[in-house]
Amino acid sequence: MFYTYVLFNKVTGRYYIGYTPDLRKRLKKHYSGQVLPTKSNLNYRLVFYCAFVRKDDALAFEKYLKSGS
Repeated sequence: MFYTYVLFNKVTGRYYIGYTPDLRKRLKKHYSGQVLPTKSNLNYRLVFYCAFVRKDDALAFEKYLKSGS
């Protein structure tokens, strides 16, 4: 499975949108400060994720979310 996910930071009001083939592992990295874009503020929490069978679909959905549509 491939995942597109959204994290939200209550303190800053910012969202982080990403893609990963292993959601649990990726979230552990976010929460431990190992991901550069979310490292400076560890208040991000998962608010949405969607699973896809095909990698291309997950990446396309991530691109769509980041486009602001």
